[in-house]
Amino acid sequence: MRYDLVIFDNDGVLVDSEPLSNTILAGYLTELGYPTSYEESIRDYMGSAMHRVHELVRERTGQRLPEDFDEVFHGRVFAAFERELQPVPGVTETLEKLSADGVPYCVGSSGSHERIRRGHRKTGLDRWFEAGRVFSSQDVGRGKPAPDLFLHAAQEMGVSPERCVVIEDSPLGVQAAVAAGMDVYGFTGMTPAEKLTEAGVTGLFGRMAEVPELLR
Repeated sequence: MRYDLVIFDNDGVLVDSEPLSNTILAGYLTELGYPTSYEESIRDYMGSAMHRVHELVRERTGQRLPEDFDEVFHGRVFAAFERELQPVPGVTETLEKLSADGVPYCVGSSGSHERIRRGHRKTGLDRWFEAGRVFSSQDVGRGKPAPDLFLHAAQEMGVSPERCVVIEDSPLGVQAAVAAGMDVYGFTGMTPAEKLTEAGVTGLFGRMAEVPELLR
């Protein structure tokens, strides 16, 4: 193995949550008077922390979202998780392989700890990610595309950044990994390959089951 630590993004990489959450986000923003399509939500917010939603709405409209925006949004997302959330195909096999090979791994997500935990419990991935392997943008001052989250995860796991590899599916996440000085492989499950390439990926893959061989 060429790396001492594999850092997985969560939404869209471990759990198939991006279609659910972006459908809900686009609908809620539109409901509040900020017309947003599903495609626009994916383009502008996929892979980012919630503060980016507030910042872009304020920048574009001069208006602030309601104080309870995050609470209402997450309530709708968590309800959808309970009904529909699934693991990304191939993730369980990949985690089994990494564990069998003794390869350290963790998750570095823009989502909150509660969002990560709920998604993992629903999909059964919680067995692979005990508390010491879970890092959220809540743990640092800035979310992706800043490198803070990935650097924090590496430090907590005791691995230097140049010995880490990140598995991402969003341009913002790729930019964060590059800024952290880490290699990053882009998952093209939802994101066009050219968008990930423009962001600076080390390589691309289309099936999660490819990950163990990619990293050798």
